[in-house]
Amino acid sequence: MDETEMKVPEGWERKSLIQLADYINGYGFKPSDWSKDGLPIIRIEQLKNPYADYDYCNFKIPDKNIINPGDLVFSWSASLFLRIWHGQKAALNQHLFKVLPLEGIDKHFLKFLLDNTIEDLAKNAQGSTMQHITRKELHTFYTKLPKSPTEQRQIATILSKVDEAISQTEKLITKYQRIKTGLMQDLLTKGIDEHGNIRSEETHEFKDSPLGRIPVEWQCVPLGSCIELHNNKRKPISSLLRAKMIGEYPYYGATGIIDNIDEFRVDGEFVLFGEDGDHFLKWAKQEQTILVNGRFNVSNHAHIVKGTENCSTKWIHYFFSHRDITFYLTRQGAGRFKLNKASLLSLPILIPSDVNEQNSIIYKIEKANLNISEIKDNLTKLYSIKTGLMQDLLSGKVRVNHLLKETEMV
Repeated sequence: MDETEMKVPEGWERKSLIQLADYINGYGFKPSDWSKDGLPIIRIEQLKNPYADYDYCNFKIPDKNIINPGDLVFSWSASLFLRIWHGQKAALNQHLFKVLPLEGIDKHFLKFLLDNTIEDLAKNAQGSTMQHITRKELHTFYTKLPKSPTEQRQIATILSKVDEAISQTEKLITKYQRIKTGLMQDLLTKGIDEHGNIRSEETHEFKDSPLGRIPVEWQCVPLGSCIELHNNKRKPISSLLRAKMIGEYPYYGATGIIDNIDEFRVDGEFVLFGEDGDHFLKWAKQEQTILVNGRFNVSNHAHIVKGTENCSTKWIHYFFSHRDITFYLTRQGAGRFKLNKASLLSLPILIPSDVNEQNSIIYKIEKANLNISEIKDNLTKLYSIKTGLMQDLLSGKVRVNHLLKETEMV
């Protein structure tokens, strides 16, 4: 932000980013520097995910290029973001800054301040294909902040509490998604008995099937024996033509909506199976089927499937949503596969003979989905609250002076 465009609240001051901290470059490691011993090397991927694999450096590097737990790290190349490092002592690579706040600057406040300026900072970033921040931007980009470190800390405390709520909510989502994964595995292979309990071989009779042990009340059949295939409703439409057909009806490709157009060819509840792509390898984390209800369109890159009275459409969707079917696919190249019509129809599927059991299982899965969806909605609200607070508190629009007085009285 230009220094002359900034209105500064009373008790605040304007400074360039370079006046707030020392930004120390990491070290430019080469493969010959790697070792199985020594300090772990932190790159952007490890900063994003502390559980990622590490390389290690095999020599002593300067202390200035080392980060310790609690240090503020700024990824200034390709992916612009900040982290308080909570991992072990490590070596920093050249695409990261270790940020050392200068006197009078609170570290946690500085993190939030830099977070809040990244979007504007990125607009001034160098590089056409890979954005990166140079020291020029750090010298010329101005921001405003409280002169009082106490006011800085109070702002950081408020925002940290929201961050803590966000972190706890994210952990809750992860927990319930893990529970749902285990629940679906049990429900879709063991089912539930007349008392609503998941069956086990200790209390119920099971039998062998091509997909393992299943309840005697279930059957394992080819998918083609219990579906209607509606691939005749598919229609390939080029992107140039779709640009002239903008409308309200979704146009699906192999893994999701790729456009919205002004006509529809399919109406009702269907399951879409992507016909080709690399998504088949991501079955554990990415849903392999799409449940669609309404009016829509489908390209020639997805199969259109509808259930029958013996096998509901939703059952098909949930059964295959996270199932590894790569054994039945035709390889098209490195990481790319094709699910042709014959392979689709031959896919084995487990079906409870009692449709009521199918519906009961679907109800339990959808109840778990609803629970996760409600927590995700809460997470969205928390992010919205944080955005509003950052805009208000880090601009000086809303002051925390009354909180400071209360703190001084304690």
